[in-house]
Amino acid sequence: MWRAKEKSNVVQLSFKYKIYPSKEVEEKLLRVMQVEAKVYNTLLDVITKARREGKKVTPVYTQAMIKDLKVEGKELVYSKALQMVNNVLWYNIRALHELKKKGKKVGKLRYKKILKFINYNQSGFKVEGDKLILSKIGSVKVLFHRPLEGRVKGVLIVKNATGWYAVFQTEVEKKPLPSNGKRVGIDVGVDKLVTTSDGIVIENPKVFDKIEKKIRLVQRILSRKKKGSKNYEKTRVKLAKLHEHAKNVMNDYIHKITAWLVEQYDEIYVEDLETKQMVERPKSKTLRKHILHSNFSLFLHHLSYKAERAGRRVVKVDPRNTSRMCARCGYVRNDLTLADRTFVCPSCGWVADRDYNASLNILCAGSGLPLVPVDGKPLLYIPFSEGVYSKFPGRSRKSSS
Repeated sequence: MWRAKEKSNVVQLSFKYKIYPSKEVEEKLLRVMQVEAKVYNTLLDVITKARREGKKVTPVYTQAMIKDLKVEGKELVYSKALQMVNNVLWYNIRALHELKKKGKKVGKLRYKKILKFINYNQSGFKVEGDKLILSKIGSVKVLFHRPLEGRVKGVLIVKNATGWYAVFQTEVEKKPLPSNGKRVGIDVGVDKLVTTSDGIVIENPKVFDKIEKKIRLVQRILSRKKKGSKNYEKTRVKLAKLHEHAKNVMNDYIHKITAWLVEQYDEIYVEDLETKQMVERPKSKTLRKHILHSNFSLFLHHLSYKAERAGRRVVKVDPRNTSRMCARCGYVRNDLTLADRTFVCPSCGWVADRDYNASLNILCAGSGLPLVPVDGKPLLYIPFSEGVYSKFPGRSRKSSS
């Protein structure tokens, strides 16, 4: 589940469920995705040609074109779903343009053999019990492993290596939690996923590391299979499921940590870090991999939408010198390296865990409080085995997620 955008007293969330289409319905879904790809490619051609000739093309222009496009099978696709193809194309164009503006080397948009999604926005679908009825396609069974909350505004049908999924976009009312006046600075990292300014450390499970041997073994087996064969396909799906499992475990863990943080604190201060920038910085390939797998951006995303729904605040602070500055006296250690896990201040003698020291600085930067004398204290370490069962200090039975 994740946040899409805010609207007054509601928050738009997404709920993902596995679906089980019959063979007949699956064929229709795949056919629709192929037709959508043809429409996408045709519109991309129109835009590319017009720009080459110095003509201006707008999303409204390409939207109007869809009705008269002569694409085989177009009648099989719900009209609103085709309109969403146009939206996706223009989103991709804008994203490419933004990357160019930032000085990134980017190529051209590629043609699609198949679009692996169908977007029903506002209409063209209906939920009846455990069935999802899709216009021009039919009925599919949905595995509702948890309740679908709020008013359903749209549904996205997604295909990946592990199967078919329905992602429901819903409007859910905010549920403000009682104010408790507590605030916290948190430092996110590779070895310790979260370190708080009140001395709580939550382990980074490094889930991908734990199954890496299995993944490498299956990758070797896959490389020896004939591409396109039944055995190749079975092995490919097995590999995809390993990756999916690791991703799901990490996602669930992040959900639990962020729900606990939002439950415990009125204001949460975090560094304004971009995962991409963090990945590009370290020279170590292993460290870059751990940063990606730690999924800091997902952590901040979950934290933000949960806080918004609960009436809490998440404040991003400038990350400059949060690790290098002494939380007691403000002295900046420019010689501090990533290998230094303990912060020792040559000015005042303050000794603390590096990440704990950073979390104190983040708290001061976010809250606007001046540096105050702090005393070292034992950190409360929460291992993955406990965190996965939500065994956090002060955890109540109610969740804010």
